[in-house]
Amino acid sequence: MVFKKLLGALGVGGPSVDTVLQPGPALPGGLLSGEVRLRGGGSDVTVDRISLLLVARVEREDLEEEAEGTVVLERFTVGGGFRLAEEAEHTVPFTVTLPWETPVTELHGQHLGPVLGIRTELEIAGARDKGDLDALAVGPLPAQEAILEAFGQLGYAFRSADLELGHIRGTGQQLPCYQEIEILPPAGHAHAVNEIEVTFIAAPGGLEVVIEADKRAGLLSEGHDTVHRFTASHHAAPQTDWNAQVDAWLKEVIAGREGYGTPSPYGDHHGEPHGDRHRSGPGAGAVVAGVAAGVAVGVVGGMVAAEVVDEIGDALADEGEEDAGGDDEG
Repeated sequence: MVFKKLLGALGVGGPSVDTVLQPGPALPGGLLSGEVRLRGGGSDVTVDRISLLLVARVEREDLEEEAEGTVVLERFTVGGGFRLAEEAEHTVPFTVTLPWETPVTELHGQHLGPVLGIRTELEIAGARDKGDLDALAVGPLPAQEAILEAFGQLGYAFRSADLELGHIRGTGQQLPCYQEIEILPPAGHAHAVNEIEVTFIAAPGGLEVVIEADKRAGLLSEGHDTVHRFTASHHAAPQTDWNAQVDAWLKEVIAGREGYGTPSPYGDHHGEPHGDRHRSGPGAGAVVAGVAAGVAVGVVGGMVAAEVVDEIGDALADEGEEDAGGDDEG
């Protein structure tokens, strides 16, 4: 067991913390269990609060510049109000419910790109310190997996996935960021569409599926984006012919694009990070290093992701002194 010293706000000789998450990927809207293991430092202290922060590495666009940062998606209080004696050990088990919109980090056991973590924060005598950071793997809900499988069966190929800071107008989005899964069209649609971006907005009753298509410029028309929104039920997912359903969605999207395009229910743009125009396509500072633009992943029984290195330690350790979303509680 490796305990991590809290050497910041709590000072040298403070308590140590090690958070252990349950093995295997969690699910959006599902339970996450584990335990926080504490070891006392050089003196007795009162632990006022133990918080778990669900953090994510996100991209943000400000006019023509793009930046990365860490945003807090959710904060859970899992313990506190007890005395931790010098050199004593204390374990706090926990079970928390993840937000329904928690981004998906892996599909079929392979990393998609987004970097999530659970950061443990102790509050002692009014001082708070980031004591531990653990990578969090999140798998897709059945409906999300089925839809992605259908894209693969229809010949589409995974390109990349990232998290964008901002909101998609007209949806029930609750988190401060949304996930974009970028896929490339098969040859039969490549003349009309450069790429497709899929965003899932999950809720207890089902999914909102936002599909943004990047239109190729034609002889008499300019390239532009259009956004379509569809819904899917969690309950009906096992009985749905997803190949047929997704194919119908794509026909609607592409048909709208090959003419003058259909009006977007969200206005002109997919998302509006802090009021700025949201771009289409991947940014230069992608969350995941090692996913080359344009790499089409082979489909075996559906769409799967290429293997990439999960740099949770480097990606979130470099989050800087200030988080993009802030850590202060409301």
